[in-house]
Amino acid sequence: MKKILLVLRNEIITIISRPSFWLALLGLPLVGALIFAGVGAVNKSASATQAVSQVLSGPQDTRPEGYVDPGGIIRQIPESVPPDTFVAYPDETSARQALEKGEISAFYIVPTDYIQKGKITYIRPDFNPLASSGSQSGLFTWVVQVNLAGGDILFANLVNGPLKVDETSLAAVAAPNENNPLAFWTPYIITILFYMLIVGSASLLLNNISKEKENRVIEMLLTSATPRQLLTGKIVGLGIVGLGQTLFWFGASYILLNLSGRTFHLPSAIHLPVSFLLWGLVFFLLGYAVYASLMAGLGALAPNLREATQTTFVITMPLMVPLFLSSTVFMQAPNGAIATVLSLFPLSAPVAMMARLSAGGVAWWQPLLAALLLAGTALLIVRAVAGMFRAQALLSGQAFNLKAYLRALGGRM
Repeated sequence: MKKILLVLRNEIITIISRPSFWLALLGLPLVGALIFAGVGAVNKSASATQAVSQVLSGPQDTRPEGYVDPGGIIRQIPESVPPDTFVAYPDETSARQALEKGEISAFYIVPTDYIQKGKITYIRPDFNPLASSGSQSGLFTWVVQVNLAGGDILFANLVNGPLKVDETSLAAVAAPNENNPLAFWTPYIITILFYMLIVGSASLLLNNISKEKENRVIEMLLTSATPRQLLTGKIVGLGIVGLGQTLFWFGASYILLNLSGRTFHLPSAIHLPVSFLLWGLVFFLLGYAVYASLMAGLGALAPNLREATQTTFVITMPLMVPLFLSSTVFMQAPNGAIATVLSLFPLSAPVAMMARLSAGGVAWWQPLLAALLLAGTALLIVRAVAGMFRAQALLSGQAFNLKAYLRALGGRM
């Protein structure tokens, strides 16, 4: 235990003494502060933004628009439309004369065969490809819909949006509200976040092992500590650094939001209880232990850091599967068979289970079983990777080979 603590302490001191660590730690919040400052400066100079908008779209025209309706489809203007928005003309000639005098900004022609063809002509005096087809086109469409519905505004609303289904889930926890975009996309956001946290923290150990192997430091360390003590100390030490770095970034983000006059509040449609945060910590630590150990084995076998980095996708592939399926499986069927299997499989559980927990409706025993399977897998992989820290593996200069890596994990190297 004493040697594990010594290795742990040495890893923490080594990492925090590097300028690159402080550059990454402080650089990200600094970039965020500059972005907030730039956005604030742009908001203060709103006149410049308005000037650009006017150049692109032209000045706001407050004149009414006219319409010609020879078929008599429009018999009334709904009360929801502001007065003097549309002016009726008996024929196209009179509408054109009003347009030339500047009494109206444009006019519509509703042909007699509109019911058969559904086509309306819009006439304006200028050509502006950056402007919309009509400043009041949405309102005029609404006028036509109400008249086609015989003046029944409720029926016109139903025609405009004919179907609204309220879904009720029989699960213990309500499913995410698909009408709220942020609530619906929460599993996808959680999937990306946990993937980045686990892989980013585990990559620290890969870089550490590869560099120490290249400069032969790891051989000297193995003369005073067993491979398992060395690996355990490195995993815990670098895990503390990675977790601390992540918490610092989240804290800095919270402070920046408050300094910018904003506060972070999750929408009421998103429910992330305290148990979710506790499970998040559990699956992050166990997932980090598994993938940091696998990265350490990769660093022990790969001849240099460049080749080790190029082959990390082989190690992280199981963790990437939930990422690829997040928009289909975990957002549409978070409690289906595929999502359940991926959340229980140890190599994909850290990301998949957290995506399911964010969606809700997960049986209480499933995250517990996934955590136990993940913990057992972590212990087995730590023991297997510790066996790679032998002279035969560390001194080998051969290129990385997946078959040799799997044989080494099985202890047959």
